[in-house]
Amino acid sequence: MAERLQWIRIEPQAWADWEPARGGIEAHRRVAQRYPRAQCWVLEPSAPRLAVAQREFAQPWWRFGAAPVHFEAVPESGVQMLWSNMALHMAADPQEMIGEWQRALAVDGFLMFSCLGPDTLRELRALYARLGWAPPAHEFTDMHDWGDMLVHSGFAEPVMDMERITLTWESAGRMLAELRELGANLNRGRFPALRGRGWRRELDTRLDALRDAEGRLALTFEIVYGHAIKPLPRVRVADESAVSVREMQALLRAGRKAG
Repeated sequence: MAERLQWIRIEPQAWADWEPARGGIEAHRRVAQRYPRAQCWVLEPSAPRLAVAQREFAQPWWRFGAAPVHFEAVPESGVQMLWSNMALHMAADPQEMIGEWQRALAVDGFLMFSCLGPDTLRELRALYARLGWAPPAHEFTDMHDWGDMLVHSGFAEPVMDMERITLTWESAGRMLAELRELGANLNRGRFPALRGRGWRRELDTRLDALRDAEGRLALTFEIVYGHAIKPLPRVRVADESAVSVREMQALLRAGRKAG
């Protein structure tokens, strides 16, 4: 996703990173290096991950001239770029999250996000289904549906694409530990209680079916990428129409440019 920024002509004066502690410390730093003069807002709803972000991203007092990093809510229409890596598929209400992104962006600002797609963990899902176990993960949304949600929230010119990557592990323990770090199983049909040691031993044995030709456990991950622009607000024609102050300012600026 960071590589794709080279094709973006807009140079943001301010940008926001949505949940970077899980989305990638190194990814945040790469974006910050690309826009060293831009102010940054870091959004972390989880207190433990906010502490991680503050420790990693806060600018030391002796770095004079460094762009400030804010750890509070983004002002409405306050940034020209919003960056979200691997957060959307974990949202309880993804349409609401997309709406928050749209409100945070200034007119002509752009959104860059990634999330997991429906082919993610297909090998593990098939194994659980064969054994009659509850699903190991919730269902992930198709990229075309994400594009529809972007348009519904007021974004324009959404561009969606995806890639599939395969991750491998030498042992079941290391694989399961990394999967726990990536997120949680939000499927409503998941097993509702704690599993026992016997089930874990059986799982370790059954996972051997996922080993590739080199003897490593292999899982597919579908990565969905999205990009969209926030256009000028559309004012519905009616006897009375409500427009926010910031939207009115954007419309007036656009009118002056056109004149």
